Amino acid sequence: MSVLPAAPVRRAVFHPLTVAAVRRLTEDAVEVTFAVPPDLVDSYHYLPGQYVALRKVLDGTELRRSYSICAEPRPGELRVAIKRDLGGLFSSWANEHLLAGDALDVMSPAGSFTSRSLPAALSDAYSGGPAGMPAHQQVEGQVFAAVAAGSGITPVIAIARTILASSDTTRFDLVYANKAAMDVMFLEELADLKDRYPSRFALHHVLSREQRISPLLSGRIDAAKLTALIGTVLPADAVDEWFLCGPFELVQLCRDALSARGVDPAKVRFELFTTGRPDRPEGSSGRPVVPDSSGENYGITFRLDGLQGSVSSPVHARESILNAALRVRPDVPFACAGGVCGTCRAKLVAGTVEMEENYALEPEELAAGYVLTCQSRPTSTEVNVDYDA
Repeated sequence: MSVLPAAPVRRAVFHPLTVAAVRRLTEDAVEVTFAVPPDLVDSYHYLPGQYVALRKVLDGTELRRSYSICAEPRPGELRVAIKRDLGGLFSSWANEHLLAGDALDVMSPAGSFTSRSLPAALSDAYSGGPAGMPAHQQVEGQVFAAVAAGSGITPVIAIARTILASSDTTRFDLVYANKAAMDVMFLEELADLKDRYPSRFALHHVLSREQRISPLLSGRIDAAKLTALIGTVLPADAVDEWFLCGPFELVQLCRDALSARGVDPAKVRFELFTTGRPDRPEGSSGRPVVPDSSGENYGITFRLDGLQGSVSSPVHARESILNAALRVRPDVPFACAGGVCGTCRAKLVAGTVEMEENYALEPEELAAGYVLTCQSRPTSTEVNVDYDA
């Protein structure tokens, strides 16, 4: 497989975008289309599989939520799918009240859950730049497979559409898990994709609460069922690149199963929609912390948009670098604050930190000194990070 650089890392910037359309997908999910004005097209070009963060003030509280882009790159528009989460303030509001004509703050696209087989030329061609090697020369004859659950289909369908259209010889196999048929997002679009590429797109719906003809496609996906799926309906030994997207438990189960089968980790791309730790987000302005003048403090220095900032953090508070920085710079970039999206990524310039979780940074990023500031706590007296790096 021809390995290309991951998706470009850009400074996260919010712009107000107008909602062009809201389409009901299921009882608890909508597709939202944003119109991108000509002067912002370059700011919103993206690779299939990337995400944006949406920002909205509800009842006096700023909420930020990340949603994957669900369509292949199209200049002038951006589409995301928002599924209602149990108790989710933003997702419930969007499903019940968001209408065409409304405006929302939308962050520039980010994320590395993209195919490394698709050429960077996709990005160049989108923004009008010089095109590189044609897509079909990069993916010719390659086999791709994905396991998605629930709203995890959102980035996967964008990746599948792009890959299948890029060459007449690519193949894409998808296992899609849901509770019931009524919960399946993009049901018609997936069926259309199957009709368009009958010999190259294989779709396997697994329903945990409905009986299907095949026992393998019925019930919850556990380790035994996953091993059987990989050994039968998914051509495991022929797959050039894997995409895993969904809740932590399923994604980890898939990674373990593929590892046990001897699949090269470099071929496995994954993204989490939840970490199983909903207590992690710390708000939009930082958890209240007061430096202790009589006690021991960490000195945190950071660079953002060419400007230097500094803040003292009490040792006993055990606050993250992101939390401390937000107390003096509310525009410090972040979205999920749970170690999943990678928006708060910065390079560690000096000092040492302890990073509790990491579901976003690639091994090469870690080796280059990058950290997730939402998960990083100082372990040295002075710490310096660079958000611009």
